[in-house]
Amino acid sequence: MSLRTSDFDFDLPEELIAQRPPAERGQSQLLVLPRYGGTIEHTSFDRLSHYLRSGDLLVLNDTRVFPARLMGHRVPTGGAVECLLLHKLPIPKGPTPNEAGNADGSVGIGGSTFGADSVEEWECLMHPGQKLKPGARVLFARGGVELQGEVLARHFYGRRTIRLWTDSGRAVTEAVERIGHIPLPPYIDRPDEDGDRERYQTVYARDAGSIAAPTAGLHFTARVLEELQARGVERVSITLHVGYGTFKPVRVEQVDEHEVDSERYIVSASTADALTRALRDGRRIIAVGTTTTRTLESLTIDGSGVVHPSQGSTRLFIHPGHEFRIVQGLITNFHLPRSSLLMLVAAFTGRERILQAYREAVARRYRFYSYGDAMLIA
Repeated sequence: MSLRTSDFDFDLPEELIAQRPPAERGQSQLLVLPRYGGTIEHTSFDRLSHYLRSGDLLVLNDTRVFPARLMGHRVPTGGAVECLLLHKLPIPKGPTPNEAGNADGSVGIGGSTFGADSVEEWECLMHPGQKLKPGARVLFARGGVELQGEVLARHFYGRRTIRLWTDSGRAVTEAVERIGHIPLPPYIDRPDEDGDRERYQTVYARDAGSIAAPTAGLHFTARVLEELQARGVERVSITLHVGYGTFKPVRVEQVDEHEVDSERYIVSASTADALTRALRDGRRIIAVGTTTTRTLESLTIDGSGVVHPSQGSTRLFIHPGHEFRIVQGLITNFHLPRSSLLMLVAAFTGRERILQAYREAVARRYRFYSYGDAMLIA
């Protein structure tokens, strides 16, 4: 039977949407939901090691959030401009020095030549979109660091292609790190603060490329990871760079008509080997977050049971009816009503069961979404 988007609705009081992280990392509540039936338990995340066992394989997403939100103004009018960087684009190489790309990797703009790392092109969301046409110039500045920009192309839904460069020769990546703001989710109704640079990031974040955190990982502390290791829980990482599509609403009536945006991932040979061994040994594979789950379920397993390392993009939309091949346990936050992430969790443990757990979480005043509490399904 085809499911409707409305089948994944639930009542959520606005005050349960977490606006800030808990005072201390790891002090979130944890709802423990047996996957195949049984009593729900309520505990705290710092007791996670009591619910995993020796031999479990824990898989983390080690992507790092970068400060992708740029605040600036138009040149020369001074009108305010906001830019959310989404995806870095390759700069085309060619012989024309005043457009984009010389044989030596340098880039020419307006008669001046810049080093390859001091010019970048990005797909982005810009506001006010209707006024920012190709050719519009902008300036982003903060703390004495300046980043120039020019709109190159206009796309649907406020998206633009923008060229960014620094007159100082500073690398664009470095400038963005200095002047950018952490791109908090749209349901966090406040400006970003200095503390968000640390708290909207996992303690094991490594490879920068996400505009949203893999939020199930925000609860982990060094102590929790040490306790899991002492218990005999094996740990490996994948990388999936979370894009703006994680907030994309499901606008269609029939669930199976929805499409998710492509996101880039990397699964190393060592991680693939660990997954293969766990499957052959019959040990549980516990995914930390929906991003990790989508990555793992996108991998190829050959006829002899070998999981293949992979690097590429995935558009996998997991919803009820999906047959899980790798993931046997899931640590996740509480998601938006009618969202593709809620549908993924429902696919893992059943729609009625997950909605029952959500109703209980609401009754017990759990905190929801990115800075909210956590759930273990295993």
